[in-house]
Amino acid sequence: MTLWDTIERVTEIEIRRALPEDAGVLTQIAIAAKGHWGYPQRWMQIWRPELTFAPEYFTGNESWKASIENQAVGFYTLLEKERNAWLENLWVTPAQMGHGIGKALFQHALRGAKERGYHILRLESDPNAAGFYKKMGAIPVGERRSEVEGQPRLLPIMELKL
Repeated sequence: MTLWDTIERVTEIEIRRALPEDAGVLTQIAIAAKGHWGYPQRWMQIWRPELTFAPEYFTGNESWKASIENQAVGFYTLLEKERNAWLENLWVTPAQMGHGIGKALFQHALRGAKERGYHILRLESDPNAAGFYKKMGAIPVGERRSEVEGQPRLLPIMELKL
């Protein structure tokens, strides 16, 4: 086997600030990514409002989108909570999951948090995404209990020291 046999794909990922006019496509990405985990359709309807982003969200919050050939394929938001950097809404379109988009966005967020002088990056993970964040170096530091239609859910709170 040669090096050329091991290369599956070369992708040029561009990461830029998300703009208010990106709200529609980024909402579609968030909904598709959450739906990728096979949640019941009723739950998806319950979550739809929090997965729907108005243009103002991207005016008021530092958000970054990943694009390939001018097509948005993922995004995240970096906030400040309790004097720590807080990663919010890291979503990747299902067709691009497993191809380095999430990793590129996460590393971009880490660099941004470090540049701003933060020492800790925290996030609340969907249980299905916790493995990804662990691979990125985040460790569980707590959990938030929630419930959907009587079903208990534990959402890991994770952090990474910068």
